[in-house]
Amino acid sequence: MQILLHVDTNSDGSPAMTQHIEDVVNAALGRFGERVTRVDVHLSEAEGHALTSAGSIRCTLEARVVGLETIFVTDHADDAHRAIEGGVRKLKRAVGAAIGKHDPRHHSAKAARSEQAADLETPAS
Repeated sequence: MQILLHVDTNSDGSPAMTQHIEDVVNAALGRFGERVTRVDVHLSEAEGHALTSAGSIRCTLEARVVGLETIFVTDHADDAHRAIEGGVRKLKRAVGAAIGKHDPRHHSAKAARSEQAADLETPAS
């Protein structure tokens, strides 16, 4: 999985921040293996300039998943680490849901449950 960091002029794009993002993203999305090919992380000030107000840091993440549309999530927090962790938590949930929806095992299991329910509802002759 390729992880790319994009920052505005007011955000921390240091090697330490890049390493932190790679560690957090790999820990959260590693279970999806090669299905997630790329994650773009965008860190910026919410209003485009340096602020000290609550929720002033925005972290937008884009995940490229094989065979699916790009998945986007955004989180706001007081500092970059919290915004990253919140965004990655949302991304993990969104990627899991998207992959689950398109998993053929999910559809065949759902169809089998529907057939069983129909058989139970049909009166015996």
